[in-house]
Amino acid sequence: VGVIKTFKRLEVALHEGHVGGSNRKPTPCDWSWGAIIWTSVGWSVSVGLGLLCCIYVATLHENDLWFSNIKEVEREISFRTECGLYYSYYKQMLHAPSIQEGLKELIHDNLTESKRTINLLQRMNIYQEVFLSVLYRLLPIQSYLEPVYFYIYTVFSLQAVYVIALYLTAWLLSGSWLAGALTGVWYILNRVDTTRVEFTISLRENWSLPFLALQVTAITCYLRPQLTTLQQVMVWLMYVTTFCFCLTWQFNQFILLVQALVIYTLDCGDFLTTTQVTTLYLVQVSSLLSVWFLQFCNSMILGSLVLSFIVAALFIRHCQVSLMIFSLRVCLQKALQLRSDEHIFKFTKSKFALGPTRDFDASLYLCEEAFGLLPLDTLERLASTLLLYPYVMTQQEGQVAAFRPDVAYNLLHTLFYGLLAFSTMRMKYIWTGHMCAVAAYGVCGTELWTVLLSALRCNTKLLVRLRLVRYVVPVVMIGFLYYKFWPKLMEELSELREFYDPDTVELMTWISTKTPKQAVFAGSMQLLAGIKLCTGRVLTNHPHYEDKDLRERTRQVYQVYARRSPEEVYDILKAIGADYVVLENSICYERRHRRGCRLRDLLDLANGHIMDGPGENDPDLVPATHPRFCDAIKTDAAAYNALFTRTFQNKTFHVYRLKKKRKKNTKGSSEPSVTQ
Repeated sequence: VGVIKTFKRLEVALHEGHVGGSNRKPTPCDWSWGAIIWTSVGWSVSVGLGLLCCIYVATLHENDLWFSNIKEVEREISFRTECGLYYSYYKQMLHAPSIQEGLKELIHDNLTESKRTINLLQRMNIYQEVFLSVLYRLLPIQSYLEPVYFYIYTVFSLQAVYVIALYLTAWLLSGSWLAGALTGVWYILNRVDTTRVEFTISLRENWSLPFLALQVTAITCYLRPQLTTLQQVMVWLMYVTTFCFCLTWQFNQFILLVQALVIYTLDCGDFLTTTQVTTLYLVQVSSLLSVWFLQFCNSMILGSLVLSFIVAALFIRHCQVSLMIFSLRVCLQKALQLRSDEHIFKFTKSKFALGPTRDFDASLYLCEEAFGLLPLDTLERLASTLLLYPYVMTQQEGQVAAFRPDVAYNLLHTLFYGLLAFSTMRMKYIWTGHMCAVAAYGVCGTELWTVLLSALRCNTKLLVRLRLVRYVVPVVMIGFLYYKFWPKLMEELSELREFYDPDTVELMTWISTKTPKQAVFAGSMQLLAGIKLCTGRVLTNHPHYEDKDLRERTRQVYQVYARRSPEEVYDILKAIGADYVVLENSICYERRHRRGCRLRDLLDLANGHIMDGPGENDPDLVPATHPRFCDAIKTDAAAYNALFTRTFQNKTFHVYRLKKKRKKNTKGSSEPSVTQ
């Protein structure tokens, strides 16, 4: 009853706010049982579409890996790259003697980075793993639900929350739950471009984007002038969702910066009141400061660009401030000695600069497809589901409803994040989901159809035609999409595969059974994350790149793929406490990237050496004096055998143990300098 009463107020407000609709205020008689049933159907459809999306991605995950039938080590290996690192902390908390002991181990961790004790709750956004592990230990579900399923089902369930949030946003904007239904259908059909949760379960964005969608829904509701009785509730909902979004993703500050720019643009155009602007900014600030407190005063948050921007935006209302944003950022960076996120600024500077860069960290990002420009075939896929066309028309006709702050906010939101997606492909997942809601609003709202019908001179009985078109068109579109894509979905769901990576399984099994539990392993970031999860061994480096010292350490470890002498590599690895180093043929002889973007090329450029293979080199590059370490060590030459012992190999991996150097004989004897 409470839900129906609340949404009753929303429906009244939506009917009052329609552009081109009737100005008559709904009376109590308008809310008959039919209206209540119609509204209840709308809520039921939202939940149904959310569950459908959840089941869809969960089925794809199961079918692709045969997850329910593979070994535990294979399940853990399937958490690729940084996903394995995040999941390892969930596993670590479950294996701890108690919750308190598990938290203590995370706060004083000495397994993730050798020769260092770090606070993982400060460094990484892993509160979701902590929360889930505590919940699993407290709930009576251990006897019938394995920990891994509790974890992945939670992430898949958040996809249902994501779809429901987009559904409600489209419903609020258009006044028709058919817009929400069209949003959910579009989201599912465009899965390739709206989510990648089925194969990157633990990525932080899969946790955070559902909360961002809920926050946008709350903002949309807050900006409705008719919802005065609910505005205080919406403010708290905005805070909670923004807080959850920030807590679950380390890149939250850059996403909120774009959102702050949207708010600032609306403020400059007088679409928002002073109270609304101040409230939205304070919600962002309070959420960031709450996360800052929970992350043990993480300086990366306190010195973020978004906080500097908000302070500047609030001051600029009263005085002219030139370059205040960047001045504040520079001052904070110097005061706090911020270096955690400088690689992001290096990447941004290099991406939009005209000349090439030799900076290793920036090049590492620039050479990844996910950080390149949005491929044009993305637009082709979006057009094939009829999503692109109404979205573009809604953006073009946006000025018709520009006086509605909720519509103006959503249009600018999708426009700004669209620009971000075109510049960096990985960010498309923030854009495409909300794009579905905006396009559905265009189809089911009154504004676009008012313009089109007026252009066609259908002014007679406009309201009747408007209502007819708003309900008929989305139903026809959903029917067409069902007819066109349902067979393809069924075919996709019928494809059965199985996880198969015997070389990695063999490596993890060998490490678990043949090496000491406190052994320290060096290697690529991605592989070491899997080693941490599957074996619990100590790492030299890992994929969570938001630390200056760790980035430098990673660059040093990667010298095993550069042209360096065995003595140099040995000294580097020994300095960081490595006992074993794992070499991967897929990196040493990489062919996936073009010349200049292979990891060995990035290392050669950073070291000032000429790159492998045919092609031009910069004139200041010089030939290396040593062969490539990862290849030369396999020759078993004396210089390498004196320092390294091969302990494991298969078609993919070669593992070498570092020998211990003997102290030099002070009498000048010629005893060997290393021992087994």
